[in-house]
Amino acid sequence: MTAAGASGDLLVLVAAIVGLGVFSQLLSARFQVPSIIFLLTAGVLLGPEGIGKWLPIAVETIVGPDDVPQGIATMEPFVTQDTFGPALSTIVGLSVAIIVFEGAFHLKIDKIREAPSAVLRLTTIGAAIALLGTATSVRFFLGANWDLALLIGALLVATGPTVITPILKVVPVRDRVEAALETEGIVNDVTAAILAIVLFEAMVVKEESPNYLQLFAERLGTGLLVGLIVAAIIWAVIQYVDISPDDAPRNARLITLAGAIIAFGVADSIFHEAGVAAVATAGLILGNANLPYEKEIEAFKGDITLLVLSFVFITLAALLNFDQLFALGLGGVAVVAVVMFILRPLLVFLSTRGDRFTFQETLFMSFVGPRGIIPASVATLFAIRLQNEGSQASADLLVGTVFLVIFVTVVLEGGFARQIAEKLDVIPMRVLIVGGGRVGRSLAERLEARGENVVIIEDNQTVLKQLRNDGFTAREGDGTNIDVLREAGAENAKTIVAATGDDDANLLVAQLAKSSFDVQKVIVRANEPSNAPAFEDLGVETISAAESTAWAIDNQIERPALSNWMSELGRSGDVQEIEVTHDDLVGKRIADIGGELPNGVLIALVSRNGTDEVPTPDVELQKGDHITLIGRSEGVREAIEQCGTPV
Repeated sequence: MTAAGASGDLLVLVAAIVGLGVFSQLLSARFQVPSIIFLLTAGVLLGPEGIGKWLPIAVETIVGPDDVPQGIATMEPFVTQDTFGPALSTIVGLSVAIIVFEGAFHLKIDKIREAPSAVLRLTTIGAAIALLGTATSVRFFLGANWDLALLIGALLVATGPTVITPILKVVPVRDRVEAALETEGIVNDVTAAILAIVLFEAMVVKEESPNYLQLFAERLGTGLLVGLIVAAIIWAVIQYVDISPDDAPRNARLITLAGAIIAFGVADSIFHEAGVAAVATAGLILGNANLPYEKEIEAFKGDITLLVLSFVFITLAALLNFDQLFALGLGGVAVVAVVMFILRPLLVFLSTRGDRFTFQETLFMSFVGPRGIIPASVATLFAIRLQNEGSQASADLLVGTVFLVIFVTVVLEGGFARQIAEKLDVIPMRVLIVGGGRVGRSLAERLEARGENVVIIEDNQTVLKQLRNDGFTAREGDGTNIDVLREAGAENAKTIVAATGDDDANLLVAQLAKSSFDVQKVIVRANEPSNAPAFEDLGVETISAAESTAWAIDNQIERPALSNWMSELGRSGDVQEIEVTHDDLVGKRIADIGGELPNGVLIALVSRNGTDEVPTPDVELQKGDHITLIGRSEGVREAIEQCGTPV
């Protein structure tokens, strides 16, 4: 084949891989399953174990060996190790840099504060348990030497944003769970990659007594320094330099992307794998630096990352030879079982002990630890080097073990994450807001600030686009349509709010919510005060826009301090009503419970049999009472977990 012909074939192949990647993302969105599953499937179909192997066999079975078309009979895999040649390592390295940068950019310090102690333990104690436990199981069940076992253990520490983020998109858990899983993925991606390269270099070079701590510190320190410098330069350029007023957002996006690639290249040229630490550092700093055009940069990076992730995952999956997996036998199955059912639950329960996680949330995190692009890419590159040095058996064991864990954890933990979350009841029930105008948007901001799972339904294209650009979960459609309500999650909603400017539409939404869905609470905005009785006759809670405005003005005149404090609800302070469901609270006096609540939290009201009263210290709680808690946001959240179920 001529060079031009080979180049044309490669171009078609790259285009096909990108197309399959985009199609996988669409399937993921349609079926609410992490995209990694579809990407791995597409990769296998393109590789030695895919269409090129099984299509000729299938056709031969149907038409007979003599009638198989020549093109099918001589079909070869679409992707092999020689397809991209020596450029594969560079392609994978740059792709990993973009993926890690995007994940770190998305990680906000405010979110990390949701579970700081758990994050620290997950990335230290938890990572150590994963490394040593995995290495021991590989050594015991597969007979690997300790050098190779520790290398595999280091690689399989990493969960990573490439697999965790797609799961969290289809499983909207509470902020504290999301923060712990995302931060664990980002940090462990970096440390696992650096530690793995240190162990690999020591194994290949075979130094008598390699200084592992020095090798690790050199790469991590270099990455941190380069990442900090690049982040500072990018921030200064975007913040203070006129980067073309006519198209500043586009230039800001390009500068940020170029900076990430430069950070990776500079750090990696100093020490192998220092580039991963550099892009993670730069991404974390820039993501929390209040950059101009931050929303545009996030959207652009997200699109680029999806394409890169799709390409790399499909390509690496295509390089896999199933013989490497089958050769592991029962020993490989045992290693996977240890990683999934012993090590992961152990490290999660130890890391989250004493924190604000419920038992169900801890159990969910124990079942969600799929491995992703870092172990897959680094293991592939290590295997190529081992093959070149004549260590084929070690290369097969390395790739086979790493990819077996990736396949099983992605399929089981990724594919069934939503079902596991629903079974454990860790997905906050949805609040549907019909109408994304000023009222609906403001309400959504306040609800999301305190961790609610909010979905807005809006049919105006301009408003819908703005809502999505600003990070809200918004569905297109007419909220008076029962199918639109169902697709937005009305069957799993605890509250539906009709907040449009059209009272007829609001009335119809309320009727559908009451008659077609078992919704706990339906709240309707009455734009015209005269329409309020019609809503109340329907049995829904009604908020009159005119009366609410008058009430707010009156509060500002008569009780300004309370009015100002109430405006901060969901941010610095909070008021929540809960139902007493814990048996150990029944029969207790308010005075006894007050001392057990988090500092600064008060029981302001007790509601019983339709009567609301400010309780005296001697009031005894009964099962089913509704109590209103008031205090700082974090304190109120802790008190809810102690006292009962949010209303």
